[in-house]
Amino acid sequence: MANLGRFNRISETIWEIPPSYKPEMLVPARIYGTEKLVREMDEGVIDQVTNVAALPGIVKYAYCMPDGHWGYGFPIGGVAAMDARSGVISPGGIGFDVNCGMRLVLTSLTFGEIKDHLRELVDRLFQRVPAGVGSSGLLKISQDEFREAVQQGARWCIKHGYGWEEDLERTEEFGCIAGADASKISNRSVERGYRQIGTLGSGNHYLEIQLAKPENIFDPELAKAFGLTMPDQVVLMFHCGSRGFGHQVATDYLQTFLKVMQTKYGIKILDRELACAPFNSPEGQDYFAAMKCAINMSFANRQVILHRIREVFSDVLHRDPADLGLHQVYDVAHNTAKLETHLVDGSPRRLLVHRKGATRAFGPGAEGLPAIYRETGQPVIIGGSMETGSYLLAGVESGAQTFFSTAHGSGRTMSRHQAKRMFHGRKLQQDMEQRGIYVRTASWSGLAEEAGPAYKDIDEVVEATEKAGISRRVARFVPVGNVKG
Repeated sequence: MANLGRFNRISETIWEIPPSYKPEMLVPARIYGTEKLVREMDEGVIDQVTNVAALPGIVKYAYCMPDGHWGYGFPIGGVAAMDARSGVISPGGIGFDVNCGMRLVLTSLTFGEIKDHLRELVDRLFQRVPAGVGSSGLLKISQDEFREAVQQGARWCIKHGYGWEEDLERTEEFGCIAGADASKISNRSVERGYRQIGTLGSGNHYLEIQLAKPENIFDPELAKAFGLTMPDQVVLMFHCGSRGFGHQVATDYLQTFLKVMQTKYGIKILDRELACAPFNSPEGQDYFAAMKCAINMSFANRQVILHRIREVFSDVLHRDPADLGLHQVYDVAHNTAKLETHLVDGSPRRLLVHRKGATRAFGPGAEGLPAIYRETGQPVIIGGSMETGSYLLAGVESGAQTFFSTAHGSGRTMSRHQAKRMFHGRKLQQDMEQRGIYVRTASWSGLAEEAGPAYKDIDEVVEATEKAGISRRVARFVPVGNVKG
């Protein structure tokens, strides 16, 4: 439990720790959340976000979002913007599962139209989208083709028939972040990743069939603009990342940075998990190019999963995917570092924004948004636990205070080990089915780790983001079917 005595309370949902808390801090640390959410954060979050505030080149604040919890180096939910000329790049501020992210897909179906097919849909999705530790996908490509894919991202998939051209416009970075360089990735990372495009993986990754109920539409105008147009509309949401490939990229460069950080660049940090290098150094630029390959692998991974979803729905319901309205709303990334221009004290400044377990949330009119969302602001997808629900939000202009960053999910309150002690996967599946949620899982212990009580209250997390002015609620979705790693 966090001690609030060290905080300055800036507003109902913003709490600040001044630089005097640790002599090495260069900027204050800011934590977003209600008093209850912040009080319930463990001390590790406080220690980590204040360590981040001591990294060279950090601008304005070190941030932690309302879903924040202890992670590797940065807290999960951590955001830090570094000056592009004088700052550092840190794998601990990006995460091992680079571009772990969310994708939301519409249908033109209501629950009544799929109710009798729900079990078959989930069973077929479970077959077509492999889940679990070390799972391999149905897409068979060579290692050289994989190197092409990680440089081209979702565009590689569209070129090979795995999706629609419109999907790119509705994906962050249009499905391919520029500057990915496969010469900067190791053979080991390719070996770990080239069989994994089109797979969910394990942990908190999932694929859900969800419903948009009328009582859960908070902004009807924005909901309509995003494609939510009917009561009990069926949507699909899934959460996955760059799998073993991204993990290996992060591991490789962490080892490199640990070797050169102090001896070559004289950088001292408060936690070795924050190992870093100057962004403009050869090592920093190599990692940036390799990390972009992992970002693109994840975009490709989610693109192929979307293709499998369209195949399954078409096969089960005997209708064309376009006729079923299987259009993507958006694909948002977590776990990235990106070069962006933001106003800092009234002047535009080039920054490297680390978002670790945090979602980009650009407001209306932002550069980089597709034309279809220029007026609405960016769709923001925040996943909850498999027992509760998930949210669609939108970016807002006042999000500039966090460099247009917001929460990414519920945030854990319980370790995976503790959850497995308290819950049993098979019993949990039976209980969820009685409550109208049909689940298929690759692992009973993995299912137990993801029990609803192991997470924060998603409604409280999302309400905190809205009260803080960093994103705005549009709709809440409830799960009816789930494929779990």
